[in-house]
Amino acid sequence: MNSSIPSDPFMLLSFINMKLRDEFPSLDELCSTLGIERTRLEQRLGAAGFEYNKENNKFW
Repeated sequence: MNSSIPSDPFMLLSFINMKLRDEFPSLDELCSTLGIERTRLEQRLGAAGFEYNKENNKFW
């Protein structure tokens, strides 16, 4: 995963949700722009109990 993003799952959650809220209209666009593999990101956040909600464009 991109070394410029947080490794701690709770910091990662905050970082990703902030980017989705402020800069990206979709998770696919965020992943493409930041060079993040979507499946791996969802697995990392899923392991901490979070899942992506497309309608709200955020993890919760």
